[in-house]
Formats: sequence, C-alpha cells, structure tokens
Amino acid sequence: MAGSAHSGSGKRVVVVGAGFSGLASASLLAREGFEVLVLEKNASAGGRAQVYRKDGFTFDMGPSWYLMPDIFERFFSHFDRKPEDYYQTVRLDPSYRIFFGRDDYVDISADFEANVALFESCETGAGEKLREYVRIAAYKYDAAINEFLYKDYRSIFDFFTRRTMTEGRKLHVFENIDRYASRFFKDERLRRILQYSMVFLGGSPANTPALYSLLSHVDFNLGVWYPVGGIGSVVEGMRKLAESLGVQFLFDHEVTRLGVRGRRLESILTNQSSFPADAVLMSADYAHSEIDLLLPPHQTYREDYWKKRVMAPSAVMLYLGFDGPVPNVLHHTLSFQHDWMKHFDAIFKAPAWPEEFSYYVCCPTKTDPSVAPPGCETMVLLVPVASALDDDDETRERFSDKAVGLLEDIAGEPLRDRIVSRTIFSQRDFRGAFNAYKGTALGLSHTLMQSAVFRPSHRSKKVDNLYYTGQYTHPGIGL
Repeated sequence: MAGSAHSGSGKRVVVVGAGFSGLASASLLAREGFEVLVLEKNASAGGRAQVYRKDGFTFDMGPSWYLMPDIFERFFSHFDRKPEDYYQTVRLDPSYRIFFGRDDYVDISADFEANVALFESCETGAGEKLREYVRIAAYKYDAAINEFLYKDYRSIFDFFTRRTMTEGRKLHVFENIDRYASRFFKDERLRRILQYSMVFLGGSPANTPALYSLLSHVDFNLGVWYPVGGIGSVVEGMRKLAESLGVQFLFDHEVTRLGVRGRRLESILTNQSSFPADAVLMSADYAHSEIDLLLPPHQTYREDYWKKRVMAPSAVMLYLGFDGPVPNVLHHTLSFQHDWMKHFDAIFKAPAWPEEFSYYVCCPTKTDPSVAPPGCETMVLLVPVASALDDDDETRERFSDKAVGLLEDIAGEPLRDRIVSRTIFSQRDFRGAFNAYKGTALGLSHTLMQSAVFRPSHRSKKVDNLYYTGQYTHPGIGL
C-alpha cells in the first residue's frame, strides 16, 4: 500500500487493532496520503501494551522492556520527530538482576566491562568469551536490521540475498541457541543469562535459532531503558503522532465479521456499526481474524494450519500493589531457582501447569515512584505457562499463591499481608481481551520454521485488499 507522498489520496484504509503494529502502520499510511480509521476492540490503545490502573497503582499490562532504542528513533524519524518529543527515557543501571537461588544472584550492569568481570568471576576465561559472543551478536544484529527486519517476504527466494548467501553460516540459523551458547560457556548460570530472552520470543533455548543471540548485543551494548511513566507513555506518544497526522480512532468497536464479495473485502462489521474500506489492515490476532472473522473460502490459513503451529506461551500475570517497599528486587528481576528445562518442557513438550517454575518481576517504582501511591510499590509478576491450559479459578489462585511464595523467598521476608491491590490475568483473560488464539500471550513462537519467510504472510492470498501485521507476521514478537 506504500508509494509516493500522496499515493493514497482519496482512499480509505481501516486498521483493525490499536496495538504497536496498528499504531505504527496507521501513521505510516497517513503519511502516504491515505484516510485512516483505526477500530479498536478495547477502550484504549495499546493492545497487549494497555495500561491498567487500580487502587492508585499503574501497571503496564504486557511488555515492560524498552529495548532497541534505535528502532524507535528510526520510526519517529519518518515524521521528522524524535521519541523525546513524546516521552522521556532513562537507561537502567543495573539493567536487571537474576536469581539462581535465595542468596545467589547477579546484577547485569550498564557497564560492559563490569559484565566481562562478572563472567570471568564465574568461569575462568569467560570474560574474553563474552567479548567474542557479543561481538558476533552485534554482527548478527547489523545483518538483521539491514537484511531481514524491514523486508516483506513473499517467497523463500526473498530470503537469499548476497549477504545471506555468502555469510549465512555466521548467522547460525540452523543451530539452536542452547547448543550455540554451550560452545562458549560451561557455567549454566552464564548460559541462562544469555538465553533468558528467548522466552520473550515465545520459545525456549532448545527450539530457538542461535541467530537470536543478537539479543545479547541489544542487552549488553544498546542497554535496557525505561520510558518514564511506563510503556503506556510510548503507546500514548504513538497515538498522539497518529492523530496529528489525521488518523481517526474508534474505541470499543469490536470487529465481528469481514464482509467479502468475490476477492474483495467490502465492509467491516463491528458490534456498533459497519464501515466501508478500500483496504483493510488487520493488527488483531491473526488466527482469530482468519478463523472467526472470515468464511472458509476466504481464509488463507484455516484452523488446521493454526493447530499445527508452535504457539508462544501464555502467562500468569499478577498485578500487585504493595504497602511499602519490596526488598531485593530491582526494576527488572528474573528468578531461575528451579530446573528451567523442566519448566520449558511443561510449556512446549508436555503442556501442563508447572510444579516448579521460573518467573519475572517488573517493579517500576524502583525507578519511577509516580506509578504508585506514595510509599508504595507497583509490581507485575509474570510466569510463562503453556497456552490452551484449563484456567479455572481454583488453579489460578493456587498457582498465584505459589508464585507469591517464591517472591517472598527472594525478598527474604513475608509480603502477603502488605499486598493492598491484586489482580490475576491469564489464559481466559488473553482470550477475552485480545481474542488471543489458545490464550497465547505472544502469538507465534520464533522456531526456525516459524521465522522470517516461514511466518504467515502480510497479504491475504484469498482477498485482494486484506493485509496483516503484528506479532504473528514477520518480524514477529516484541516491540
């Protein structure tokens, strides 16, 4: 749909979904001269990055890591703007903390040399190996940005550029990251530091290509940042940008059917009205859009296709407000106290509620007290779990109580009596709020055969003016 500055003049595009991909696409389309209308199911923009407010606490409901600041700068530069025109960011130092046991933890610094020293203290020679590992990660990142990230793959032949053909072996596409990291480091703790981010790609170290070790460049070189006010401030900035370009938003408009005649989509039916369009861009859940909104003759990917895909995990999200500070946790804290491969097996190999599990804590009040009442602590505790699990009230309560117990373990003191706000968000909530297929939190996992050209197409093969964007498509999961 892109073209010259006024290629879209007189044509209307309806974008369904106001998540990050919908917001970004709406602005880019408006810049090209299209009339853009965004229909959003929920009451506010953000998609999975919505803001939840309760009892005076402010929670980022989904993503909480602001990484790859260069990507945000590049996006805003398309409009002669900068991120700081809309929100402010600060670099976190330490970037995050990882627990391997109650009193066994490491802090990853914003200072790369400090991390080299940390690795060396854990394993002789590991400091220099970290330099090499991150050097290769930086090469992969450069290749990803310049060869993969902004490319629309329509066939497998689009994947094979001169660079990928001549230097493809250096990208380690056909090796999983668990095996790859093991070639550098023997200490399991060090490997976990380098592999934890695979969870946020919807995979495990065993099923994610080593290409994604590029995230170590993001982690150690580009740094971990925080947008003041939370990720919601980024959403608000992108919404304001879109509105300044003439984009219209209609909230509380859930799309219930896509009306197709022949090979053209003619109307979008919502719970409130019907809207005509020259083209439609779906930023909603891809599987839901195909299975539930289109009749079978118009579906590029029918339900049997989705049943065979490797879905990214769902999650148990606890939105917790504490009276007083929580000790021993930083803005970002991860706990890998238990056998994390058993946890991954309970997600991907034999889906079940895990008996022992790793978890992640975001405590933004360590950086930004404004997101909680005075003297209080805002926290999101996240446990990855398999998608499509039974999600009854008793299971949610039991699992959440166990998670709080593990948090108390690293905090070193009782916390339950100081919880003054508590909300559980899990499988059925992802389905209800976002029409998430099987209750997935992230969409389609980044396995080898679900990366780049192998992800679902941006264009419908059955409807000429229907397009897709978001976490199921290339480049995939994440901001």
